[in-house]
Amino acid sequence: MRRILVVGVTGAGKSTLARAVSGRLALPYHELDALYFNGPGWAVNGELAEDVARLAAGPRWVVDSLGYPEVRDLLWDRADTVLWLDYPRRVTMPRVLRRSVRRTVTREVLFGGNRETWKGWLSREHPAWWSWSQHATRRREVEQRLRDPRFAPLGLVRFRHPRDTAAWLSSL
Repeated sequence: MRRILVVGVTGAGKSTLARAVSGRLALPYHELDALYFNGPGWAVNGELAEDVARLAAGPRWVVDSLGYPEVRDLLWDRADTVLWLDYPRRVTMPRVLRRSVRRTVTREVLFGGNRETWKGWLSREHPAWWSWSQHATRRREVEQRLRDPRFAPLGLVRFRHPRDTAAWLSSL
């Protein structure tokens, strides 16, 4: 495990697991949302493909994302391991709701200097709505990728419950 993708639906705990794995294995950690959103108003990085290509070309990394469409194949082609947080909605929804409420109340600064707002909760792009609406789609997409012969060499660790993830992490 030298080039690791941590995948799952919004709120599954990808960033938390990626940071922990990074620390345990002394691998550089990259938060893909921080590369994607690089300015006020949730501005998108116009050089995302180039930035991710440089990152993916490296010999060692952990990235916490399935990958935005424009860089997804690049990351999957270079990864050697996928850690899949395949949790049910009953696990992910309370997590994403708690996180978004905390971020909204505390006005936590996020990627590109942005913040979650109460008004943002009304948008289909809000993490809570996104997690709910994309849960089945993301799961199918990961399953489809893992059946793709191009990605057959990837090591896969699939976690269906947070206690399984915690046990695996403590074994590293």
